[in-house]
Parts: sequence; C-alpha cells; structure tokens
Amino acid sequence: MTFTPHTESEVEAMLKAIDVERIEDLFQEIPEVFRFPDLDIPSKLTEIEILSELQEIASANATTDDMLCFLGAGAYDHYIPAAVDMLLRRGEFYTAYTPYQPEISQGTLQAIFEYQSLICALTGMDVSNASHYDGATAAAEAVILAYHFFRGKRKKVLLSRAVNPQYRQVIRTYTHGYEDLQITGDEQATPLKSDLESIKSQIDIDTALVLLQYPDFFGRIIDYASLIDAAHEAGALVAVAINPTALGMLTPPGELGADIVVGEGQPLGLPLSYGGPYLGLFATKSKYVRKIAGRLVGKTHDIDKQPAYVLTLTAREQHIRRDKSTSNICTNQGLMALASTIYMSLLGKQGFKQLANLCYQKAHYAAQQIDKLDGFEVVFIDTPFFHEFLVRCPKPVSMINLALQNYMILGGFDVSEDYPKLENQMLIAVTEKISKDQIDAFCEALEEVAHD
Repeated sequence: MTFTPHTESEVEAMLKAIDVERIEDLFQEIPEVFRFPDLDIPSKLTEIEILSELQEIASANATTDDMLCFLGAGAYDHYIPAAVDMLLRRGEFYTAYTPYQPEISQGTLQAIFEYQSLICALTGMDVSNASHYDGATAAAEAVILAYHFFRGKRKKVLLSRAVNPQYRQVIRTYTHGYEDLQITGDEQATPLKSDLESIKSQIDIDTALVLLQYPDFFGRIIDYASLIDAAHEAGALVAVAINPTALGMLTPPGELGADIVVGEGQPLGLPLSYGGPYLGLFATKSKYVRKIAGRLVGKTHDIDKQPAYVLTLTAREQHIRRDKSTSNICTNQGLMALASTIYMSLLGKQGFKQLANLCYQKAHYAAQQIDKLDGFEVVFIDTPFFHEFLVRCPKPVSMINLALQNYMILGGFDVSEDYPKLENQMLIAVTEKISKDQIDAFCEALEEVAHD
C-alpha cells in the first residue's frame, strides 16, 4: 500500500507545471527493468506483533549494562550522570537544529560557546570549533588545515603508527583527492618502540603536519617534547589526538607545544551507542582560526549592552567559496556537544581530576594482577600508561574473548586486526566503572579460559 500526502488534483497541477503527462514519465532515464521492481515485503503486522519482534531482535544484543566491559580502543564505557540525559532531552535542545538564524538561537549558541570554552580549558588551546562528527573526522580536518595553511606547498604529513588505526584510515580516505599529498610515517615495518625516532628522521622542509596521539593508541604516555621541537624547527605543524579523560591528570597538549588538538569526545558523557553518534573535538591556536572548518560561536553584546552570542568567521564556504573552500563541513554535532558540556559542567575541575585518577589507578591495579597470571605479560611494562594497556596472551585473542562471553565479560581489543605483527596481544581498557572485585573476577576468568 503506497502513501502519498498529495491529492490527485495536486499531482495533476504539478505535472502540468512541468509539462509532464504522467508520473511514470519522470523515470524515463532509468532502465525499464529497474523502474518498478516487485518488492518482497512481508505482510503487515499489528503494533503488538511488531513490538514483540523488535524486542526479540534486541534481546540478541548484550550491552555494558549486562556485561563487564574491558573493551576500549577509542570508545569507552564511562559512567554518565543521570542529569546529562534529563537535561539533554529538554524539548528546546532535543529538537533544535543548526542555528542558521543566530539572533533567535541564543540558547543554542550559548551552549556551543560554553562547549568551546570548556574544550579550550581542557586542551590548553586558544580556540575550539563546535564541532566535528567524530575523532577520526577531526584528525582528517587537522590534515586539511595544515595543507591549506601552507597553501599546498608542503606536501607531506607524518602519522605515528601509534595513532588510532581508524583515524589513519579516515585521513587517507579524506585526502584521496589530494594527488600531491603524501601521507606517510606509519609503515608497518617500523617497530613501535622506535616509531618516534623514525618520524623525527623523516621531518623536513616539505612536512606540513606531524600527527601524534596522547596517550597513544596503546595507552602509553609519551614525552613528545623533542619531536614537537624538531617539527617546529622544520616549520611544520603538530597535531595531537587526545583522550579527553586523560587530560584530567596529564599536561594539556597546548602546554606541550601542539598547534592543533583533535580527539574523540565520546568519553565526555556520550553512551557507546553501538558506535555513534559521537563527537569530534577540534581546538587550535588563534593564529590558525581562519582555517578552522566547522562552526565558531563568539560572545559580544547587543545595543542594550546585554550579552549576545553570534556565529563568527562563518563564510558558509560550501555556498560561497565552493571549490575553493578548505572544507565543506559546516554543521556541528550540536546535541552531542551539549551532552559533553553538561557532563563536564557537572563533574567540574575537581571531579574531572578524580575521574582521571580513578581510571589511572584501577588500570594499574588490573595490569599488575594480569601480569602475575601464567602465560600473560603486560607489554611496555616500563612505559607510563593511562587507563589502557597491552597484554600478550597465551592463545589468540579472538578465542579468549569468545570464551570470556560465557563469564559475561567483554574482553579487550584484538590489536592483531590492525597490527598483524602483534599476534595474541590484547588492548585492555579500565574505566572508573570497574570495581576491584570485578577486576579480580576478570583475572580469574582470564586464567581459566587461557588453560581450557
């Protein structure tokens, strides 16, 4: 049964206006065999039947409410205060779209302004946009910014192998049309321990950007000072991909000398949600503000000297500059940015520090206990790490994770999927939600499944 909101007389009027006799005539360019295929659609169901079927499908999925989660690799199971969702679902926020008319979107604009201010405080940067689709998109936009900042004269971008593999894949996809742009530095042949030295040796006057991760994909806290200095000496920019939770206890990348900070905002009050929607963080120094993609909200005052918020430096590039635009992204992840703003505001400065410390301490306890298990070894044991660490296992990670499901545990990430040489190695994440008793239960389960 087909539904159309138009009456027959309205359809006739529209066809007459475009000088077409029948609706079917609009599809003449489509090969006849594909025009009106017979669809194998099941018979209609009642609401009760549909609800029952959907519940049955949903029951096949296990969530972090049902299982202990030690899976991270870029998305993390943090506790989200109930107030985040309650405030987020207010009608004026939940239904609001991009503020194309700033003068009547003051509440939305203020929320975005507060988001930008919080991200700047967290990263130690001068300005933040609001925002990108996810961390990978933000990383790709950092590459685009650097390329256009040097007006295409510098054609090399160096990526650390310890940057999230998904970020590196998206960067290559994003820049596929830049035929003269070389994305390099993350070759599989480079050992992870000598990754930074390899990158440093490749920095030259053709380098536009060096992209690092802090903590890196394996959770390690690396001192990038000498590498950042080397990049700046060659005139290149440095972008740092962050885990925002870690900045509750680590030195902000802005103080380390980063020119651009990007990252995944999911840990800031967003549920895992089967992979999205998430939030791309992007902050930079003020000297690069005119190259930022996306939206930027500024604070001023109106004729009555009252505070007023406006979209600023918005060229509406995709409409005005078209093929000359540096990016066509204009819409921010507004609802996600608002969620992270509420989350950070609720935690406050001290709460954020406590959160980071809990993740750090619990992860280190877990690493100590796992390292004691027969057949398991914590890799990079002498390198400081935050709330993620790499473990060498006595058998394939896929087998271990499958067995852990019988204990209602989601195991760590199988890094061999992206790093083939790191066979039987699991990346384990521990957040504040995991208790000491649960870590002990995880260790017992690992011991049992490893020797089955």
